[in-house]
Amino acid sequence: MTTDKDLSMDGQSAMAMFAAKGIDVTPNKDQGVVKVVKRQGVDGERPMMGDRVTVHYTGKLLNGKKFDSSLDRKEPFSFNLGKGQVIKAWDISVLSMQKGEVCTLLCKPEYAYGSAGNPGKIPPNSSLLFEMELLSFEGEVLTDDGGIIRRIKVKGDGYTNPNDGATVDVHLEGSCGGRLFDSRDVRFTVGEAEDKGVPLGVDRAMEKMQKGECCILHLKPKYGFGREGKPEYKVGPNKDLVYEVTLKDFQRAKESWEMDLNEKLELASGVKHKGNQYFKAGRFHQAIIQYQRIVSWLEMECGVGMEQQKRIQDFLLISQLNLALCFLRLKEFSHVVENCNKVIELDGKNEKALYRRGEARLLRNEFSLAMADFQQVLQVNSSNRAARAQISICQRKIREHHEQDKKIYANMFQKFAEYDAKVFLHIFFIFMTEPPYSN
Repeated sequence: MTTDKDLSMDGQSAMAMFAAKGIDVTPNKDQGVVKVVKRQGVDGERPMMGDRVTVHYTGKLLNGKKFDSSLDRKEPFSFNLGKGQVIKAWDISVLSMQKGEVCTLLCKPEYAYGSAGNPGKIPPNSSLLFEMELLSFEGEVLTDDGGIIRRIKVKGDGYTNPNDGATVDVHLEGSCGGRLFDSRDVRFTVGEAEDKGVPLGVDRAMEKMQKGECCILHLKPKYGFGREGKPEYKVGPNKDLVYEVTLKDFQRAKESWEMDLNEKLELASGVKHKGNQYFKAGRFHQAIIQYQRIVSWLEMECGVGMEQQKRIQDFLLISQLNLALCFLRLKEFSHVVENCNKVIELDGKNEKALYRRGEARLLRNEFSLAMADFQQVLQVNSSNRAARAQISICQRKIREHHEQDKKIYANMFQKFAEYDAKVFLHIFFIFMTEPPYSN
C-alpha cells in the first residue's frame, strides 16, 4: 500500500491525473468511477459478485482532507461484493481488480454518498478519492460446513428465488479435475434434483439464485457424488466438483401459507413416499429435505375434528421419526435428539423415539442419559431385547469410564506425591548443608 502522499493533490491535479491515466470502470461508461492502477496485481482470477473481499483503503476529499482509513486502524476491511454493503463505487471498482493490486479511484457523488453526504465527514454532493489495495477474495459460502461455495459470474434479475418444490430450468456444466463430464439443459424440482442426476450441492444452491444468474459452484464430495462417485460420468468416489449453473427460468412452488390444510395433507402423502424412496436408496440428505417439507407444512396446524387432527399427528410423528433415523445414519446426533424430543412431546411413550434418542446419546458418550432412555423403552415394551442389550452396553461403558477416572486421579495424586517428596528433600538438603546460626 502506498502512503498518504499519493493522495495529497488538489482537485485540479487529481482531475488531470485521472483524465490522462484513468480507466472508466462503470458499466455505463459515464465516468462515475475512474481508476488509475498504481501497482499491478497477480495475474489470474478477479473477484465475482457475492465474493467475500478484504481490502485496505484510505479515503479523502478532493481538498486533501482524509476522512477514513483502514491503515490508521491497522485493520483490513471485509465485505460481500455486490450486496450493497458499501458505496456503489466500491462494488464496481473491486470487480475490476486483481489480488495485490493497488489503485486510486475518483468517484462522483452518485457513486459515493450522493446528496446526503456523511454528516461530520463528507459534505453533500462530494466527489471522493480512494486509494485501495485488494488483499484477498473468496467465494460465498452457502453452507455452515463450507461444502458449497458460490461465485457469481452474471448477476440475476429480480428479488425472488426458487423455493423447495419449485420447478427450475437450468443449463449446467459439471467438471472434475478440469475434465468436463456433463453439459446440458435440464428441468428438475428443487429438492428432487437427484432424480435427474444433478448433485445435492446444485439443488441446494437453487434457493440462493435469481433468474438469469450464472454462477460457479465448488462442491465438496458430500454435496457432489459422495463416496459412490458417478461411474456413468467417470467420476470416482470422494471427488470435489465444479459446476457452472445458469438459472434460465423457474416456477415457485406454493408456500405453506398459500395452501389450505386439505391440500397440505394430500401433498404430504406423496412427499413422504418420495422421502422413503430416497432413504431406501441411502440418499439421506435428499430424504431429509422431503420429511422437513412435511413438518414445515403441518407443525403449526390444528385440524378440524379428531380424525383430521390424528392425520396431522401421524404425519408429524412419522416425519420426525424418519428425520431422526436419517440424522442417525449421518452421525448428526444433536439433530437426532432434537427430532426425537419433538416426537416424545406428542407421544411420551413412543418406543422408536426413546430408542433412537438413546442410540444418539450412547454415541455421544452420554451413557447415563442413554441408559435412562433404554430403561424407558422397557417400561413401554418389556420384551424389547435390543433395549436390554443397549443397557448392558451403557453399564459397561459407565464402569469403563469410572475405571479410567480412577487411573487418571491415581496418576495425578502419584505425581503430586512425587512432587511433594522432591520439594521436601530439596528443603531438607538446604537445611542440612547450611552452617549453624550463631549470635
